Amino acid sequence: MRRAIRSDARGAAAIEFALVVPFLLLLIMGLCELAYQGYIRAILTGAVEKAGRDSTIQGADIDTIDDQVLTQVQQAAPRASFSTGFPLRKSYTKFGYIQPEPFTDLNGDGVRQTGECYTDINNNKSWDADPGSNGAGGASDSVVYTVTINYPRLFPLAAWLGWTGRQVLTATTTLKNQPYGTQAVTAPATVCL
Repeated sequence: MRRAIRSDARGAAAIEFALVVPFLLLLIMGLCELAYQGYIRAILTGAVEKAGRDSTIQGADIDTIDDQVLTQVQQAAPRASFSTGFPLRKSYTKFGYIQPEPFTDLNGDGVRQTGECYTDINNNKSWDADPGSNGAGGASDSVVYTVTINYPRLFPLAAWLGWTGRQVLTATTTLKNQPYGTQAVTAPATVCL
């Protein structure tokens, strides 16, 4: 009787399948989630680049352009929404100003301290890590357009792994407004405060 039970292999495949299937399902859902994320990222990037080009035209309706970005993303991810504070447009009078205002680093620590001279690019009388102005800017300004969206994940995989239930994606493009008028440019001053 013992010998018969020991040599009986019926049902072994079911046990093996039960051990392997959770890992297989986790792998399949993870790959599907990554593929979906790549697809949404591609749609978002394309929509942001088109919106950026459209918004460089004089008189462009920025709100309508932003709504078109979300509409395009929602065709693939119906419950997608803009993250708080986005979309964001920052304008700069020159492309080279898309960086912290330059300063003379007297002590070599890489951080601007009181008393170190800086070039006040945006003429606001204070050193700025980002000298850009909020909004679409004016003629010939360089504009950085950033959109962050979030959407629910496809599978409950995130809860099993301790992730959030929503995926967050960001796309950014930098373009120059058309020279439809004379650009208002002021010469940067050197300030030593």
